[in-house]
Amino acid sequence: MDNPTITIVYDNERCAEGLEVGWGFSAVVSVVGKTILFDTGRDGSVLANMEKLSIEPGGIDAVVLSHIHSDHTGGLHAFLDRNRRAAVYLPKAFPADFKQRAAAFGAKIVEVTGPLEICENVHTTGVRGRWTKEQGLVIRTPAGAVLLTGCAHPGAMTMVNAAKTSGADELLLVMGGFHLEWATKRRTEKLIYHFKRIGVRHVGPAHCTGKKARALFERHFGPDCINIGAGKVIVTESLGAK
Repeated sequence: MDNPTITIVYDNERCAEGLEVGWGFSAVVSVVGKTILFDTGRDGSVLANMEKLSIEPGGIDAVVLSHIHSDHTGGLHAFLDRNRRAAVYLPKAFPADFKQRAAAFGAKIVEVTGPLEICENVHTTGVRGRWTKEQGLVIRTPAGAVLLTGCAHPGAMTMVNAAKTSGADELLLVMGGFHLEWATKRRTEKLIYHFKRIGVRHVGPAHCTGKKARALFERHFGPDCINIGAGKVIVTESLGAK
């Protein structure tokens, strides 16, 4: 098992100068022998960010889409125009016309329902949610698992539980959108309590988590709360060393 690296290529916030930011999310996961793009931001500007971060679109082996909303899928077609060999893993509930348009680029479309292995040590949580169908991405590391969420529309704890059910016993890091932009302080602190209770060691609230909720995570997790934004590079080995 290697020590994966996660690079945020699109987010509401910026951690590196000169990158495009906006309402959306995208991250590149690098493991031994494979590179995975998780979500594609809201438009083709994700490609400009990848170029500035020295990430070659043609080097991406797979795309995992968390859910159908355009702030997570909007950059897909621009990406596929640059890389037609990457397999696209998406919830089976995605509209047929979306799948057909992606397939027209030549991409292999893989419909996901339950937990599914993308490559060694990387798998999806399986699709969750009653209304918005969503999947997360689980990356196993020597120090524990990392869970990436797009927006966590089914609930952040639902996504965490799905990760644990699919084999992620120890959670080194839970990162991504937690869908708390309009949540009350009580609801956010309840989630923080549950994260701590089950042993989440680090958090990386991003995208739709909201500034107020992010501040609460920072207060309760202290230095174990990672500042997320476009350009942030997370070396999981450094987290495990703490």
